[in-house]
Amino acid sequence: MSKLFDLENKIVLITGGGTHLGKAMSEAVAEFGGTLILASRDENRTTEHANKLKSLYNIEAIGMKLDFTDDTSIKHLLSAIIEKYGKIDVLINNSFFAKAGKIEEQSYEDFMEGIHGTIGGTFNMTKHTLGIMLKQKHGNIINISSMYGVVSPNPNLYEGTNNMPNPANYGAGKAAVIQFTKYIACNYAKHNIRCNCIVPGTFPNPGVQEDTDFIKNLCDKNPMGRIGVPNDLKGITVLLSSDASSYMTGQAIHVDGGWTAW
Repeated sequence: MSKLFDLENKIVLITGGGTHLGKAMSEAVAEFGGTLILASRDENRTTEHANKLKSLYNIEAIGMKLDFTDDTSIKHLLSAIIEKYGKIDVLINNSFFAKAGKIEEQSYEDFMEGIHGTIGGTFNMTKHTLGIMLKQKHGNIINISSMYGVVSPNPNLYEGTNNMPNPANYGAGKAAVIQFTKYIACNYAKHNIRCNCIVPGTFPNPGVQEDTDFIKNLCDKNPMGRIGVPNDLKGITVLLSSDASSYMTGQAIHVDGGWTAW
């Protein structure tokens, strides 16, 4: 069984690998021996986290610059990875951005900016990485959606707090990520390329957690009575990255404490 989860010979690219949830996912890969490339706009942050993992787990890990809205940036990143490692086994599409605002107040351009920051960025990274995976005749893509790609934010949870509901473009884009996952899975399985999706629930960052009333509202709404912590994503990350999930593709796996089961 241990060999099924072994990532020692896997080259794993994680976008946003030095961020809140990305740190836990990258640490999970490192714990099981994977070679890591962490990429984001903040190269210093990803490099710092990569160096930490390299030291802790005695694995190969590097941080690199990436702007997933820029084709040139993506091509430069992927070319550097292939030159250094010769392949990409796993792509984890974790990076995203949204554009805040109520529907009636947002411009079309602001709404579409958030769409590009979710499904658009996932498409960009997948498009260019698929070319490599097709040539090497294998690959594994893991997309990151959100429970708000499945259900709407409950506006009552935000009343009397300092937080605003996730904007419509975030949920719409994350819903598209789930559908995009299924599309990739069905169209590229014949090329030995798998694609699955992690659907995280409530994982508020440390800044949001300072609003204790809001956190209490989230806990009260969740069947398990608590918010998620980044380490809750470690298990599913290793499962989907490894050969333990070799017969899984096209799946959207919820890690939300039961939130979407109500």
